[in-house]
Amino acid sequence: MVTYSQSTTPVRSLRSRLYESEADLLLMQSMLMEGRRRSNDWHYFHVGEMMWNFFMVTCHLDPRAFIRLWLDGSNKLVAYTMLGEDPNFDCQVLPEYEGQGIEQQALDWAESTVRTLRQKDPVKWSGKMSTGARQDDTRRLAFLKQNGFHYHGEFAEVNMLRSLDEPIPAGIIPPGCQVRALVESDLENRAGAERDVWLPWTVGNVRDEDYARLMKMPGYDSELDVIAVAGDGVIAAYVNCWVDPVNRVGDLGPVGARAPYRRQGYTRAVLLEGLRRMQKRGMQRACVSTGVANTPARNLYGSIGFRIVNQYLDYVKG
Repeated sequence: MVTYSQSTTPVRSLRSRLYESEADLLLMQSMLMEGRRRSNDWHYFHVGEMMWNFFMVTCHLDPRAFIRLWLDGSNKLVAYTMLGEDPNFDCQVLPEYEGQGIEQQALDWAESTVRTLRQKDPVKWSGKMSTGARQDDTRRLAFLKQNGFHYHGEFAEVNMLRSLDEPIPAGIIPPGCQVRALVESDLENRAGAERDVWLPWTVGNVRDEDYARLMKMPGYDSELDVIAVAGDGVIAAYVNCWVDPVNRVGDLGPVGARAPYRRQGYTRAVLLEGLRRMQKRGMQRACVSTGVANTPARNLYGSIGFRIVNQYLDYVKG
């Protein structure tokens, strides 16, 4: 069991403000990597998972109104909270500040913001507040239950991990398929693939101009945006790969394949290529997550060396 020392800096002395600029995004990235270094693989989001969640906020919301930060006297970021559509709430806190009141401040701010949004647009913001926690994060689970959240049993993710110490198998590439990195001329095709795979879910509500913005964000690397282009020129499958150079762990996600190209080897091809590219970047391990009920994805990940190590549970309030 991981234990943490408490901070000697009282929470009331911290400065809290809204997100301002890309400099804050860099602070969020650094904070997550530090938190993971000081705890374990699953206590904090992978920096890539946070980046995709941040990107989702920027697609339809203003991060300057939907992300809040907590900083100490030296302007070190010690916590942040992000409010997304649906509405979805997340809060990440450095180990020594956990359980000292930041989580409650973050939730109070998120709920107050949602109440105001519901007055302006009751249809868009009518959903129940949702969040999540790893199954072994007893402190966060207790906090959620104390604040009226409950696990509704409708969705959970399995977190999977594999080593990158051994060679990655070559795999079989479908005839006529090119597996390569995304280039700028692929932009419309790539954003279209995201919509085809994920709509009507929020993750699929991505315009071409949104994806162009992602490609300019710190932490995104087009060489790690791996696509499988079928013989007809369509992006058949893709995976976004992200690296954490501090903890030397990569993350795969999102992963997708257009319906006509599923179960034909396209997704396996991009996954294996993504693993090779992360391995070349010095990553020692790779992680991926998928729904507990998504048996085809679980089987695919298992067939290329991933094993289940944890679960992430969805909680709702109301």
